[in-house]
Amino acid sequence: MDLKESIQNKELPKHIAIIMDGNGRWAKQQGMLRAFGHENGTKSVRQAVEACAELGIENLTLYAFSTENWNRPKLEVQTLMKLLVSSLKKEIKTLQDNNIKLTAIGNLNTLPKKVHKELHDVIDNTKHNERMTLTLALSYGSREEILNTVKEISIKVKNNIISPGNIDESIINEHLYTRNLPDVDLLIRTSGEQRISNFLLWQIAYAELYFTDVLWPDFTKQHLYEAIIEYQKRERRFGKTSEQLS
Repeated sequence: MDLKESIQNKELPKHIAIIMDGNGRWAKQQGMLRAFGHENGTKSVRQAVEACAELGIENLTLYAFSTENWNRPKLEVQTLMKLLVSSLKKEIKTLQDNNIKLTAIGNLNTLPKKVHKELHDVIDNTKHNERMTLTLALSYGSREEILNTVKEISIKVKNNIISPGNIDESIINEHLYTRNLPDVDLLIRTSGEQRISNFLLWQIAYAELYFTDVLWPDFTKQHLYEAIIEYQKRERRFGKTSEQLS
């Protein structure tokens, strides 16, 4: 049975975020180099994007490269950057054909020039697409994002642009990388690890967390459907009681 049929359209998450973990372990199981895992992980990216677009998910954010990932072996980082460029070139037609807009969050200025250019070319070419927004978190760290937000707001307070008394959640949201995105409804992490790893700490305050043992290169549309079905079984109370919601 296709699990897609069990998904209720009226209760779809508006924003799904995925920590794509397990590429290296998957490659090791195959007796291959870690780069082989990253290459095969791109197939799962395509599966996740297609599944979300087909279901009508409005926003999908993928944790593609963290600020901490720069500390990995130089060869692996170079391979990841080359793979990113080739993937962007390869997938531009798919994004256009499916009316998907690409955006990116993170400290993008730290990316190699070639990656930065290719990324912004695709972002520019898909900016008018409306079916779904696909966001890549690249050179991204949530603590760095929050730190930068505090600095920006502090400068505006110092220059009398913002009054300290007017600082609220909406002001903070306006200064985050994700200012144009809604809060995350469903956070998925693959590979069996059960931690957040400095990803969207502010934005997942009320997200449902879903952990699966499946390694990212093995992640299919059916696995995504399983996560959404589990999400739809949960009662999201946002601090209220069940009685208040009924």
